[in-house]
Amino acid sequence: MNKTVILKSRPLGMLSETNFEVVERPIPEPAAGELLVKNYFASLDPGVRKLLGEPEGYMVPTALGEVLRTNTVGRVLQSRHPDYADGDLVVGTGFLQEVSAFAPGPMTWKIDPKSRIALQSNLGILGAIGLTAYFGLLSVGQPKSGETVLVSGAAGAVGSAVGQIAKIKGCRVVGIAGGAEKTRRLIEEFRFDGAIDYKGKSAEQLTAAIREQCPQGVDVYFENVGGIQLDAALACMNWGGRIPVCGLISEYNRSVPPQPMLNLFNIVAKILRVDGFLSFTYKEEFPAALRELETWVLSGKLVYREHVENGIEAAAATFVTLFTGENRGKTIVKLAEPD
Repeated sequence: MNKTVILKSRPLGMLSETNFEVVERPIPEPAAGELLVKNYFASLDPGVRKLLGEPEGYMVPTALGEVLRTNTVGRVLQSRHPDYADGDLVVGTGFLQEVSAFAPGPMTWKIDPKSRIALQSNLGILGAIGLTAYFGLLSVGQPKSGETVLVSGAAGAVGSAVGQIAKIKGCRVVGIAGGAEKTRRLIEEFRFDGAIDYKGKSAEQLTAAIREQCPQGVDVYFENVGGIQLDAALACMNWGGRIPVCGLISEYNRSVPPQPMLNLFNIVAKILRVDGFLSFTYKEEFPAALRELETWVLSGKLVYREHVENGIEAAAATFVTLFTGENRGKTIVKLAEPD
């Protein structure tokens, strides 16, 4: 049998462990064009929240009783796809279960077994996380050396990578995070130039803090959060600034209307460019990006944190930590010992 995490009930407002259930189901048979993969690691990401019943999005919403879709790392047990062989190590968009059958898509590729990077990191800094930071900042934000880059959700997996890549490219980098421990981490661990604790601050207070930390204004604002953080950043943008929108985590569990945005007209007044993006649209550029990310990691220019929990039974509780701020890096569940 095959342990599987299913959507038991639709979350209303803040999700909880009770919205999910671990059940046993038969190991699937791969159809033509599919891979049967034994999963070693599964990624838990905030964006999955948008698949739990939302009608809009970039993937089909999960139906009640169905397995959660997520990125996984594992070994091919049986290939019915011409580009993959039995025994290949792969990262791909599969399912939160011990063994998955899925068709390779834009976020599926083979992993070099000789890589010096830990296997689970292909879900993080050498996977969707690193690619999102890389293309969101460099292709969408287009920072120039000497510019100021502001990052929300800066202590998270994507945000911390964005800030470090901006530093590599010669920018001044300020991060917004929640709490003293996370803001300290931005300076000491991820080498940001400045850090702002958003907790307990009104939009006006947050705006003042950004202006203090970014006296020359903000040229690129990398958006992970939304809400008052976006409103405050809009007040501080420079003429012709760019805002790559990666996510809006403050909105995912919202059950009441958000506070009104007061600074939206700055998009017009300062001719700002606000762009949503999805990393898989840069699929053709993945190999070069992954090589550069790996070079930065191995040279020590790009550091990262991983929060790995053991066992599929831990998945639901660990997923909730993404929205309570208790996670401590890229959040991953280990499903089996790699063999």
